[in-house]
Amino acid sequence: MRKTIIAANWKMNGSMELVRDLVGGLRSRLASLDNGAEIVIMPPAPYIGAVVEAVAGTGMVVGAQNVARWSAGAYTGEVSVAMAEDVGCDYALVGHSERRELFGEDDQVVAEKVAQVLGSGLSLMLCVGESLGQRESGQAEQVVRAQVEAALTGIDADRSDRIVIAYEPVWAIGTGRTATAEDAQAMHKAIRDKLAAMNFSANAMSLLYGGSVKPDNAAALFAQPDIDGGLIGGASLVAEDFSSICQAV
Repeated sequence: MRKTIIAANWKMNGSMELVRDLVGGLRSRLASLDNGAEIVIMPPAPYIGAVVEAVAGTGMVVGAQNVARWSAGAYTGEVSVAMAEDVGCDYALVGHSERRELFGEDDQVVAEKVAQVLGSGLSLMLCVGESLGQRESGQAEQVVRAQVEAALTGIDADRSDRIVIAYEPVWAIGTGRTATAEDAQAMHKAIRDKLAAMNFSANAMSLLYGGSVKPDNAAALFAQPDIDGGLIGGASLVAEDFSSICQAV
């Protein structure tokens, strides 16, 4: 059965004060949330432990924004999936457009990280998405389907229940621009069809939208039949906004 998931990607923002105030605000605002949504908080790595403690008893879970392509060794500054799991993470984010663009993570690197995550006890949140140029040239669906295939080729279909796909049109991230609900739905349907063609349990897998989701557009996006929640960036740093998005499901 598909889960509704709302994930907060704090990116490189955070402090102990933010953990205390933001998570505290979410605890009070979401205490009565009864729509069945799973809330995932993804703080920067130094604050994972503090967030795990802060969300204890709330039903919220924690994820890592990034993990290494290696399991252990002389890779200064890297965080392995085993470390993320050991400190209390349930999810790991892989393939975010900022990792692909700013840190040169190509399809091969993404696939290696996917294998690491699915070889552990963590669930995978895999990001895919096209640039503005690719969309304007009519290549959007082709690009996104290729990213899904590259990341998940060789992965057993019995891992379907641990794979979440987050579609993030690169041109909408942090720009204030958002795909229309209909455009987002069309891409989510294309992703689900691609997963089915790869023999995954596509109709049981959660697909999230991740491009400038805000309180005023969340309900329209989440009402689409193939959109099962959102990967939230900037709005996740404001308790009132993120809570409103969670309640829009």
